[in-house]
Amino acid sequence: MTDRVFVFLGALNMFLAVGAGAFGAHGLRRVLSPDMLAVWQTAVTYHIAHALGLLAIGALSARYGHGTGIWTAAGWLMFAGIVLFSGSLYVLSGTGIRWLGAVTPVGGAAFLAAWALVAWQAWRTIAPD
Repeated sequence: MTDRVFVFLGALNMFLAVGAGAFGAHGLRRVLSPDMLAVWQTAVTYHIAHALGLLAIGALSARYGHGTGIWTAAGWLMFAGIVLFSGSLYVLSGTGIRWLGAVTPVGGAAFLAAWALVAWQAWRTIAPD
């Protein structure tokens, strides 16, 4: 079940990230300052990268430990990172509310923790050839 959830969340987040990227390129260019457009693009870049990470976690979980707690923790941390990191940057760029910049590093820490768990679990469960 966990693999299904993370593949679904990964695909959904890819859909949202591609839409956000297109919206930024075509709809926000005339509305946002160049600095805020760069913040938006950073959010999109990390959103896409970590949506792909969710897809990978779903696939790895299915192949190397369906329902294993480490894969599950990594997936939820990655999803939380998307919400906190990219979400805070999307809102910051659109509203200019600067205190949201304090939320962004929490999302970054969630990304780091998720990738560390992926590396650890992969080392433990994927047999060398």
